[in-house]
Amino acid sequence: MNINYKSLLVLIISMLLMGCATVMNQHVAESLTIRSDPSQANVIIEDETGVKIYEGTTPTFVHLVKKKGYFSGKKYSVRIRKEGYEDKLVIVDTTINKWYIGNIVIGGVIGFLVIDPITGAMWSLSTNDVNVTFDEPKRPLLLNPDDIIIVTLQDIPLDLHHKLIPIVK
Repeated sequence: MNINYKSLLVLIISMLLMGCATVMNQHVAESLTIRSDPSQANVIIEDETGVKIYEGTTPTFVHLVKKKGYFSGKKYSVRIRKEGYEDKLVIVDTTINKWYIGNIVIGGVIGFLVIDPITGAMWSLSTNDVNVTFDEPKRPLLLNPDDIIIVTLQDIPLDLHHKLIPIVK
């Protein structure tokens, strides 16, 4: 059996210098698909610092950067709004990419400590799909002037408490 030692050496050095997650095509950005039922809802995505990253309508997809810093992943708030419905908020975090752990198996020290953390390939989004279903639409409360409605004190906004009239027997 004829072993080409130069080729074997190049292969071993390449494996040690590369990061598993980077090699396995885990890019700096990852796509997030956002859908709603009903569709055409407003989508606002902000990062963990409150910076608006994206604004659009459903259905849509966005490429989100996974890396915040060296060994630090991003976190996003996805707010979905539709007129007449309660807002929906979904948190999209980053988790360790399973391919990043491959650096330990193949001995990719540089990939483990340098390549994947710098490129952000060590991170994966916690989800790639956000699907929300809005509940029944909020209906405005239409009252007749003679209607009596009983509510608890907690249901009345604080700025209206001064207008309350006590009922005495």
